[in-house]
Parts: sequence; C-alpha cells; structure tokens
Amino acid sequence: MSGNHPFRVLRAKPLWIANGVITGVLALLFTVFYVGANIDPVDHMKNLPVGLVNADKGAAVGGKQVNLGARITESIKKSTASGGKIDWKVMDEKEMKEELGKGKLYGALVVPADFTSATAALTGAATTGAPTRPTLTVLTNQSAGSVGSSLARTVTTQAAESASLQMGKELTSQGRTGQAKLPAAARVLLADPAAVTVEDGHPLDSHSGLGLTAFYYALVLVVCGMLSANVISGQVDHALGYTHNDMGPLRMHRPLIRATRVQTLAVSSTLMAGLSLLMGSLVMVGAVGLMGMHAAHLPLLWLYSVCAIAVSGVGALTLLAVFGTPGMLVVTLVFIGMAVPTANATTPLQALPGFYRFLAEFEPLRQITGGIRSILYYDAQADAGLTRGWVMMAVGLAAAALFGFGMTSWYDRKGLHRIPAETEPEKTAAPA
Repeated sequence: MSGNHPFRVLRAKPLWIANGVITGVLALLFTVFYVGANIDPVDHMKNLPVGLVNADKGAAVGGKQVNLGARITESIKKSTASGGKIDWKVMDEKEMKEELGKGKLYGALVVPADFTSATAALTGAATTGAPTRPTLTVLTNQSAGSVGSSLARTVTTQAAESASLQMGKELTSQGRTGQAKLPAAARVLLADPAAVTVEDGHPLDSHSGLGLTAFYYALVLVVCGMLSANVISGQVDHALGYTHNDMGPLRMHRPLIRATRVQTLAVSSTLMAGLSLLMGSLVMVGAVGLMGMHAAHLPLLWLYSVCAIAVSGVGALTLLAVFGTPGMLVVTLVFIGMAVPTANATTPLQALPGFYRFLAEFEPLRQITGGIRSILYYDAQADAGLTRGWVMMAVGLAAAALFGFGMTSWYDRKGLHRIPAETEPEKTAAPA
C-alpha cells in the first residue's frame, strides 16, 4: 500500500492552479455574459421597432381641411429626441396589427380617426359642457418580450405626451383671439389637448407567462439536450467498457468493446436522436398537460420540441467528443452562458451591446425561442420566427456533424485512440 495519504494531493500547486484558472475563468465569463448584457438596456437600445399609425381622417377647420394626425406622426418621425433608440415604422392599422401579430413590433403609437375633429371641438366657441379630450393610443406587445414592450411603451408614451404639448402650443398661439370665449376647462385642455391611453396590442392567454413561456419552454429544450448529452456520453463509454460506472457505493465495469472515436460519436448521436422522442413528448406533457401552459398547434409543437432537443444534444455530444473532459465547460458556455442573454426573450436584441447582438445571430437558444414563440403566440406563421428556427436548426445540425465527425475521424487517423487505463503497458496490477 502506498504511504501517501489522499489529502496530500492538496499540497500540489498544479492542482490548485489548474482548477483555479478553470473555475475563475468560468465565473468571469458568466458574469460578463449575464450581467454585462443587462446593465443598461436603455443606453444600449438602438432602432427598437415601433409602429407609427395615422388613422386620422382630418376635419374642416376654418374652411380648410386639416389633418392634425399627419402633423403629429411627421413630427415624431423627424424628431431626434429619441436619439435613434426607436425605429418608427410608419404604416396603416392593418399592417400594424399584422406586424404586432408576428412579433416584429414591440409596440405602436396610433392616432385615431377622430383626432382632428375632437381637437377642433376644443377650440369651438359653441363648446358647452365638459370638453372631451382627443386621444393618442399606445399599444404594447408583451408577446415580443416584456422588457422590450416596456421600453417601447415608455419611449412611445413620452413621444405622445411631447407631441400633445407641442400641438397645444401651436393651437394656443393660433387662436388667442377666440380663446376668451371658451369655457375655462376647454382653455386648460387646449394647452395639452391629447390624452394618452395604453392598450395591449396583441393580447395573450393568461397562461402565457406574460410572454415568457416561449423562452422558458425553449430553455427547457436546450437544457434537456445539453444535460442528456453528458449522461449519454458517460453511459455509452460505460457500455463500451471504457469507463467505470459508479452507482452509489457500487462500481460496475463492462468488458471492453473497442470502438473508434467516430463510432462512439455515431452511437451516442443515435441514442440521442431516439431519446429525443421521449424527452420532447414529456416536456410537452409536463408544460401543457400538467402545468396548463397555453399552446396551440400541438403536433407541430411536439415535432419542433423533439428536433430542438436532438439538435442541441448532438451539438453538445460533438463538443464532448472533440474536447473531451473540458468539453462540458464549452457546452455550458455555448448553450447557457452565451445563450440566455442573447435569446431575444428577456432583453430585446436592440437593447444589447453590439457583441451580444453578434452572438445572437448563431446562438441556438435564440433560434429555438423564435420558433417556439411563433408556434405559441403567432399562429405558427412562418415569417414570425418559425422558418428561421427550422433553418438554423438544420444549419446547426450540419455544422455539428461536420465538425464532430471531421475531428474524431482526424483523431482516429492520427492514432489518437481511446485506450483504457487497464490496457496501458506501464500499468501493473495491484496485489489482491
């Protein structure tokens, strides 16, 4: 027996240095990805898409046809007050509803059809009783993300209020001679004529998590693929006899079945594809059947869930096969560390720093979330994120296959075989 006590390894500096570097870098990276992406979304916000609709039909004022709604939308569009944070999309009501229903707008500002006539009524000498304020309507869209919808609501409300005050100044300066005849309440309203109301532009079912069920459902799919890849990789190695399998106090070992790295990855990937059918089914049963999550298009949701788990799992197996033990750290960074902040779910991409927007172009969670959001919230419309989700999953699977089988094939050709410790020539058997 060796005279060295196991705790003596704690005296080894390389043990502390190696683990310190790995865990320290991991902690730093997670901090940068998670905290750095969300410190100041308002400051980083750029070109957040918001609809701008003028439905005002105008009215005859003083013998002239006037359209105050056109003035307001034009002034907002040209205004530099937002500093480029908002990308105003001028459109009609029909187009605005379609864009909200695809998650392409985070909100909208609507000037109603009677805006000019209601405003003109405030300046009329015959006005009696309590004057009625014209309205400007701010529409939100939680289905596109609660943070993005909130940011759009804040900026759009401020724009509407500023437009009302500016219009009040113009009306006041243009009609000073006749204002003395107006009721006192009308003169007060004339300085700030428009009331700003807030409505939900794309209502969701109450069991939609305020627009976050798509993100959490997609996150579950990715985590299932990632964690099951770690389990499958270990179990395949055990089944081939390359590693022991500890079950509590028991250690089990199987006879060695020699397999190349390519063969091992192929076996693991096949197992992942088969088990994805089970996991995808159980995820949907748990979310929809047990927890009551609102969902439509259930067959499509099931198919998409199965494919998302399979692609995530094969991608993770590829990284484990290529990088070995450090592969799990790489998997964690790719599928969780860099993925969650760039998923375009909690914080919109337009409110992230440029580096994170770059990551979002290929990070798997963002693509999967877009597809799930389309199925759950947007009637599975192809251009609401579903087509991109399918295409990017196909691209990801192809890239994983090329990288994984290409690298493992190169390992095999170079003779970098997986030789168990028991078969190494310098290994001697311990006495019974």
